[in-house]
Amino acid sequence: MENLFEVHAEARTDEGKGASRRLRHAGKFPAVVYGAEKDPVSVSLDHNQFLRHLDEEAFYAHILTLVVDGKKDQVVLKDLQRHPANDNKILHADFLRVHAGHEMTMTVPVHFIGEDVAPGVKEGGQVTHMMNEVEIACLPKDLPEYIEADISNLEMDDSIHLSELTLPKGVSLTALTHHQEEELEEGERSAYDQAVASIHMPRVQEVEEDEEDTEATDASAEEENGDDEATEE
Repeated sequence: MENLFEVHAEARTDEGKGASRRLRHAGKFPAVVYGAEKDPVSVSLDHNQFLRHLDEEAFYAHILTLVVDGKKDQVVLKDLQRHPANDNKILHADFLRVHAGHEMTMTVPVHFIGEDVAPGVKEGGQVTHMMNEVEIACLPKDLPEYIEADISNLEMDDSIHLSELTLPKGVSLTALTHHQEEELEEGERSAYDQAVASIHMPRVQEVEEDEEDTEATDASAEEENGDDEATEE
């Protein structure tokens, strides 16, 4: 993957809640860099600058160049802590150094294609996304920005599962590694092979149909009662 993002940071030695508060008051926030058999390093980043990076979806699944006091490291954004009441306020970030020869795990977004031509949709069905991201394992050079889920052939009441996703070369889904030793009967699906998306008839329509049936039943009951009363007279 081509490196498109360069993030600038400053090393920091002052740690603790008080130090973090002072950083945030100064328009910065704390972060830590770890991995690649090196000691963790505490750093600080400019809040607004970093927030602009986060506007780019690719930033979350890209090899980043982290520049700390002039020294560069290849990293990925491993964890991000936002303020619980303000999604645009970053409290802390974790960066993992990457090693070219070591496999890494990352969470990447799922991009759905073919929704407009899926047979189930043409029949009036509605697409439900059960997963918007998946965890993958790969070498840094093979890290994709996203995984594609093609649902263009999905029929009504059908689903596409993890095992049916087309993965780039060198990339595997961590969820599916759990069932490699499972003994499954022919046609049986592993519990780890979860559905990614499905197409079903919207529930609103089902409710409307139920209401119509109820109204029809009530109307028939009223007619029967009227007939009974007429007979008694």
